[in-house]
Order: sequence, then C-alpha cells, then structure tokens
Amino acid sequence: MSPAGGKHTMADFDLYPYQEEVVERALQGENIIIWLPTGGGKTRAAAFVAKRHLETTPGAKVVVLVPTVHLADQHYEKEFKPRLGSDHTLVAVSGEKEEKDFFGKVFERSDVVICTAQILDNALTSTEETKHVELSDITLLVIDECHHTNKEHVYNKIMASYVEKKLDGEKRLPQILGLTASPGAGGEKFLLGAVDHVLQICANLDSAIVSTKNYVPELKEKVPRPKKEYNVVKKRPKDPFGDHLKRMMYHIHEFMDIPPDVTLRQCGTQEYEMDVVLLEKRGVRDGNRRLARCAVYLRKYNDALLIHDTLRMIDAFSYLEEFNISHIDSIVDGTEDFLVGLFQENQVELRTLANNPLYENPKMSELESILLKNFGPDQKSRGIIFSKTRLSTLYLKDWISDNTALLKAGIKADILTGAGNSVSHMTLNMQEDTIRSFRQGKLNLLISTSVAEEGLDIPDCNLVIRYGLLTNEIAQQQASGRARAQNSQYSVVTEEGGREERREKTNEYLEELTGQAVARVQEMSPEEFRTKIKELQKKAIDSRKAQEIQQMEKRSLHTAASVRLLCRKCFEPVALGSDIRLVEAAHHVNVNPDFKKHYKLGGQVPIKSFEDWEPGCKIHCNNGNCNQDWGFEILYKKTVHLPNISIKHFALDTPDGRVTKKKWKDVTFTVEKFNYEEYCLANCPDIFD
Repeated sequence: MSPAGGKHTMADFDLYPYQEEVVERALQGENIIIWLPTGGGKTRAAAFVAKRHLETTPGAKVVVLVPTVHLADQHYEKEFKPRLGSDHTLVAVSGEKEEKDFFGKVFERSDVVICTAQILDNALTSTEETKHVELSDITLLVIDECHHTNKEHVYNKIMASYVEKKLDGEKRLPQILGLTASPGAGGEKFLLGAVDHVLQICANLDSAIVSTKNYVPELKEKVPRPKKEYNVVKKRPKDPFGDHLKRMMYHIHEFMDIPPDVTLRQCGTQEYEMDVVLLEKRGVRDGNRRLARCAVYLRKYNDALLIHDTLRMIDAFSYLEEFNISHIDSIVDGTEDFLVGLFQENQVELRTLANNPLYENPKMSELESILLKNFGPDQKSRGIIFSKTRLSTLYLKDWISDNTALLKAGIKADILTGAGNSVSHMTLNMQEDTIRSFRQGKLNLLISTSVAEEGLDIPDCNLVIRYGLLTNEIAQQQASGRARAQNSQYSVVTEEGGREERREKTNEYLEELTGQAVARVQEMSPEEFRTKIKELQKKAIDSRKAQEIQQMEKRSLHTAASVRLLCRKCFEPVALGSDIRLVEAAHHVNVNPDFKKHYKLGGQVPIKSFEDWEPGCKIHCNNGNCNQDWGFEILYKKTVHLPNISIKHFALDTPDGRVTKKKWKDVTFTVEKFNYEEYCLANCPDIFD
C-alpha cells in the first residue's frame, strides 16, 4: 500500500499491518477515532498520519492534544520529533513552559504543536493577540486519550465549538484524529446503552471509530494480554481493632443526637461515608455545630476503617492519631472537647491493638507473597502496584521499607502519584525522576495511583497488582496494558466475595460489551451513522444552550451583597458575596481589606508559580481556636497579596436559607471580574507613583 503523493512509505515508519489498516481512512482526510489497545502503537500511527498530512496539505498546521504535561513531552521526544523533526518545525507546550504565554506566536511559526488541551482552549478563547488561535487555523487536530471527550472535559469544550461551527456551515475546520485504548461503555450495563455511549463519543469527536479487522492475530501477538489471577483471601477471623473503632463511632452517634429521619448505613463502607457527608451539610444548614462536627470526625473514623480494610492496622491508627493531634489546638467548644477527648481516652488501647500481629490484614500477607514469588536475587522483575489514594501509596511504601523479606528479595520501591498540594505532592520533575529511575533499573517496583494507568511512558512490566482499588473498565484495561512483558501477570488482591473481585468481573463484562458496541456502530451504514451522529450533535448543542441559560438564572438568583460567607467550622460570618472577585477566570479572591483580620497565615503552599501570580501561605480562620483551612494567599503581579478562598470551607447565608457549595460555579450570585488597577488605586495607590 504505497501512499499517493507522499514520499514516506508506511514501511519507513515501521508500521505493523494492523496500524496500516487503521490509518487508511484518516489518510483519505476522514475524521477518525483509532481504537487500539495500550501498547498497540496509536501514537506512531498518528505521527504517520501527521507526516502524510503535512506533505499533502497546503499550509498544513497540526495540533496534537494530550491530557497531561507528561504526554506532551513524551510524544514530542518519542514519536513526533524523531519522525517529523528533520523536515518540519515542532514544539511541545504545557502549563510548565513559558511558550504558553505567547502561544499564538509559537503556533504561527511551528508546523506541529503538541500541547495540553487546556493550553489550546485558553488560546481559542483569549483576546490577546500573542496568545490567540482560531480553530480554522488548524488543519489536523489529533486528540490523544480521546475517550475523555465527554461531559465537562476540556476536550469536549473544544469539540463542542468545532461541532457548532460545522453545523453552522463553516468549511475551514481541521480534520480530527482521535486515539483511544477504549471508548468504554459509559456506565451502561446493556448493549443498546453501550452503543449509544460509543455513538455519543463519535458525535462529540465528529468521527467514525476504526479498529483492526484483518490483522487481529498480529495485534494479539504484538500486544499479549497478561495472565490474570484473583488472589482471594479469607476475612479476618477476629477484628478487635476494627470492632473498637466501631464502638467509638457508636459512642459519637449517641453524643451527636442523630435526627430521627436519618439512618446511617454500615460503618466502614462508601455508603456510610455518603451518609455522614450529607449529615455534615445538614448540620451546617441548620446551624447545628454538634451534628456538623461529629459528622466530620465520623468520616475520619470511617476513612480509618477503610484503610484498616486495605492496609495495616498501624496505618489506620496513625491516620486517626494525626487527625486528632492536628485538632488539639482547634477546640472551639464542648463538641470538639468531647471528640478529641474520646480519641485520647482510647489512644493507648488502639495503639496496642494495632500492633498485635495476630489480627493483621490477610490482604497484606497475600500481597507480600505475590511480591516474593515475582522478585528475588535471580529474577529481573519490574512491577506496579496500583492503589486508590496518595495516602495508601505512602503507607505501602513504608510497609515495604519495614519488611525485611521484601528488601532481601531486592525490591526497590518508590511512589508515583499525581500533582497536588498535600504532603505527598509530587512535582513534574519528581515524577520524571521516579520514572527515569524505574527505566534505568534503580527502582523495580512503582506504587502508584491511577496516574500511571494512562499514557505515562513507563517501561513494560511483568507484574501489575490492583490493590484496594475500584475503577471502571477503561482504567482496568489501561492498567492491565502496563503488563506488556512476555509471560506477565495481572493480579487482583481481594477478600472472598469482596468489592474488588465483583468490580473487576463487572469490568471484564463491560470490556466485552464495549467491543460489541463498537462492532455494532461499525456495522451501521454510512447514512445511518451520519444521521444518528447529526441528531446527537444537535441534541448536545440544545442541551448546552439550556444549561447556559440555567447557569445564568442560577447566578442571578441572589445579589452578591445579600449573601454572607461563614466559616464552615465555627459559623463565624466573615465576608459578603460582594467582596469576592474572579482573577484570571480561575481564582476567587476577597478584595475587602477588612477580611485580613479574619484569618491568620500558615505554611507555604507547595505549588509552582504562574505568569501573573505565585502562591503564598495557607490561610486559616482566626476566630478563637477554630483554625479552619480557608485557602491560600496569592501574590498577584508581584505587587498585591490576595486571599484566594475555597468555597467548600465556607457556608453561605442566602435570603433563602443557609447552603453549602462544593465549587464556586454552583453559587447563586454573580462574581465580578477582578480589576487590578481599580484595586491598587483603592488599596495601594503608591504602586503607580
């Protein structure tokens, strides 16, 4: 199959026959989603399409969108630069790089731009000439991990604009090339629903979905599936530590006086967590501090039970101890006094129980035995343990560091988590250092959150373990796709009849269902497919317009001056809605100088600086001993300190009663944009002297 008009053949590109098959329609200029498993070489196929596009399209401009910073650099270094760099100018841009600040200019002088989706979205909406880009300036738009093009994701925001322009008759729009290891079943359990989900993804991307039909055996040989094992353990015969925690929780239940219309489900479950989250909201809404604060503590005890279910007893104890110690200096009234006192009274007994090896978690010994089977002085193993939270990865690393047998087996482990502002925050450089050490063999075991499931350039492993993790079928396929070495193993550690086993088996079914749904979509005639896609696109536009109207109505429900913000912990009123301004469409700051007397400063926030602002110190409620975390100060344009507040740490008194909101987008008043010059003239006029 030699490309007409192209000087580079597929053979030059080392494409496998199944890759040649899936790019055929894209080479004809069609909008296509390429569906190949993790390790199937989607990115190389995309690089080939991009090269052919650049050679055959006058004024070609290729943009490759990725969901993470890592992927922007990885695709640039591994696939696009080596294959396109000799004939074309390429650049990788992300929020970490200065190029984002003059993206329009960078775009103008490059043939291929690889960037995070947010960068392009910012450029499409920016009014600044140096940053702005038009969708019609792009001739090929490659969207990696395109199954994310759904709901509120930034991919869908970009594509919604594309679809609207296309339906309005605009002709100058880019060709679309989506890449995914699985479109998923969208939470659907039956074929018709899964077909609708796949069609919706196709509609959102304005693309047909292609997979290999003629080279399935070759694909299976190139991307072998790992051997799957369910490592099932029996329940603890006795659990004195867990029982003791539950007795303490029942003691809090009695103290808090639970409303008669509330039923709390079983302690130590996700359902119980949902119940106490609602109870805390109700306590805040009703001005019932006892109910609200007890619910906060109960959630922590429930977290400890969940940790106890997955990790060591001492990890659950340490988690609770740390939480209570951090609240000793925050006792506001008798409620906090009781709650902290309850832990202190039981602290010694809990620690003794937590250190008793008789009742240790059987899942931990099963995990130890899997690792010892796969690692040893004579074995060159490489593995990943996927766990649910950053905290669980830290506890697992501590456990390995304390385990003589695992250290003797030559296990060199470290954690790999996403970025964040917590103790376990990893910067991009730290992530890259960890992956580099893993690639070089300085580490042979990664303990990771879901950040390593998708896209990161991690060498092939012969062991992947899912430990205390419940995810969907897309994440499961991506995780198992990490076990790409020959004769690799994919292990699921679970309790007999446990949630992990049930979820994993459900995901196996959903993976099959996704395949059936894609096949059903591919069997449609071109006319039927186009008709369905157009219907879904029109429906999505109408739905978005209705949502925008709804959002505007919600934002004008109350005037900003009529809404009062209260500390969510001590209920002290501290600000009005009219004090809040929006900085750079992202940060909600309080511009009232009097607000400063309501908070005190804590430690420095460990996140990077940006073009116009840099992080300062954390801020906490200054009312008595409250100390509730409120957010952090930002230094804006190197001149003014502004308190950037998180709405989830406040309650809102509105003319219709007290409410809580998780995100600023859900508040019932309009927040005005921040005007820097106006603020400076009012509060620090000497800046302009």
